[in-house]
Amino acid sequence: MVIYDLKEIKHLRKRHNLSQSELAKLADVSQSLIAKIEAERIDPTFSKALRIFDALQKLDQKHELKAEDVMNKKIVAVKPEDSIKEAVKKMKQFEISQMPVMKDGKEGTILGIVSETILLEALMNNQANATIAEVMKDAPPIVAKDTSSTVVSNLLRHYPVVLVSEKGKCAGLITKADMLERLVK
Repeated sequence: MVIYDLKEIKHLRKRHNLSQSELAKLADVSQSLIAKIEAERIDPTFSKALRIFDALQKLDQKHELKAEDVMNKKIVAVKPEDSIKEAVKKMKQFEISQMPVMKDGKEGTILGIVSETILLEALMNNQANATIAEVMKDAPPIVAKDTSSTVVSNLLRHYPVVLVSEKGKCAGLITKADMLERLVK
């Protein structure tokens, strides 16, 4: 359960560049109620406070970035039957440190992931002749294009990459670097 602080209303309203009247209209309450709450001259009913916070939360969600706004559409993938040598060559060529493993290359079903660390480990374990299918790890999280950037950011705390799917196909991917680049714009 989220606990709301009435003292936040003024700050949140100003963050969205709303007048008291505009917020009141969105929340279906009176402007004078907003003014009194902000001046700490009234303790509103729970239902009215909830309407105000719901209106503010809807504004936050409306302006939040989505996965499709952040994703990198240039997907470099390997097939499960590719060799480690081929994967290393692609990583070097495209200056990337990880890539999805897909059934039919870029257009296929997502099967897993390989990274520099995974490939290095395989080479150190005398698996130089292994295929990608033999060394790949489970697929990272896959989200829809309209997933909020907050959800993606939370996933990136635990995974090196998040894949973005559209109609069952990989539409893009998001790394921590992609997220950072977009957030500092």
